[in-house]
Amino acid sequence: MAFSVASLLLHSDSTPEGAKTVLRDAFTRPEEERPALLQAAARILYREASLDCSDALELVGLAPQPCGCY
Repeated sequence: MAFSVASLLLHSDSTPEGAKTVLRDAFTRPEEERPALLQAAARILYREASLDCSDALELVGLAPQPCGCY
């Protein structure tokens, strides 16, 4: 099981609202639908919070991958 701070991101003032919305949605969906939503949240963090792509992916609980945030 991967460590994720995704639930903490929902309560952070520095998390973009778009990422919070996608993360909330991800937590209500079946497990097989979550990776795509978590990747979408990572993309928002990458673009709007100026995080490194691998850091954004790890924050939402996904393994870093090539082109994961583009």
